[in-house]
Amino acid sequence: MGWTYFSAFWRRLVLENKLIPDSAGYIGEKFNHFLPNSIGIRPVIEYLVSTPDMLWWAMVIFTLVEGIVGLLYMLGFFTRLMSIGVFSLATGILLGSGWLGTTCLDEWQIGILGVAAGFTIFLSGGGKYSVDHLIERKFSLKKKAAWLSWLTSGELPVSAKRFANVSVAGAIVIFTLSLYTNQEFHNGVWGPLHNKSVKPKIEISDAQIENNSLSFSVYRVEGVDVYGSFLIGISLKNADGDIVLEKKGEELADFPIGNIDNKYIARVAPGKHSLVIPLGSKATLTIDDTAIGSLPKGKYELVLTDISGITWKKEIIH
Repeated sequence: MGWTYFSAFWRRLVLENKLIPDSAGYIGEKFNHFLPNSIGIRPVIEYLVSTPDMLWWAMVIFTLVEGIVGLLYMLGFFTRLMSIGVFSLATGILLGSGWLGTTCLDEWQIGILGVAAGFTIFLSGGGKYSVDHLIERKFSLKKKAAWLSWLTSGELPVSAKRFANVSVAGAIVIFTLSLYTNQEFHNGVWGPLHNKSVKPKIEISDAQIENNSLSFSVYRVEGVDVYGSFLIGISLKNADGDIVLEKKGEELADFPIGNIDNKYIARVAPGKHSLVIPLGSKATLTIDDTAIGSLPKGKYELVLTDISGITWKKEIIH
């Protein structure tokens, strides 16, 4: 479990620097992917991905904490304090990204395992091969400061009955958390199973026709996190179903950057053959066309088409 966290630090700073904003693989964009279906901590995630400077500092601190906690947890140094760190990091992962996983419940499994492991090691402390044990055997620090047991290893200064009560209560809480998050993210307890990491889903809002412009907001809330949704078509239909405006893949690949107002660190941007919409990205798109200004009043339907063939629609009253 310690390597799970230390390796995250190792991959991001030693093997490759993934803390450089606007670079491929920036960890801040990965963090943005958590946003759409996170529970409990969504306001925190949204605030951070909306403020790039704060997000960078948060990612730096988070990465350093993962490195320190993971390394000391493996060594068994300040074991109980590090187990609290593991528990806290795992809870954040569980609530933030527990819904992600294309082939299995990847992030949920990592999160719930970390929560259980952190609690278990807090109860047990490190074993006889831990650094805590070696230091205590040599210096007998806890004879001078019994409170150190709460931070390191060894027997906790509580009665057996209280220890048992805490153990059972903690197990019940973690069991409940397991069932709740598994159901919330995947319908894993009852109902039809679902996986929000398989097919892209885009929510359309604030669609309007004004003067010579069509504007609308897109927010990608589902789909694979490692690559974007590739938008190859934007069309506007009148009440009779006739297409009155259409933009295809090659045109979207040349979509003006100035007409894309991104809200978060994950950015909607033109790709090689389409408009790329990463998971968690939210942006307002504006299409300027003189033909829009001559459209009569009435009902229209905005249709977005993904390269997979999936379409998303939104009614517009002009």
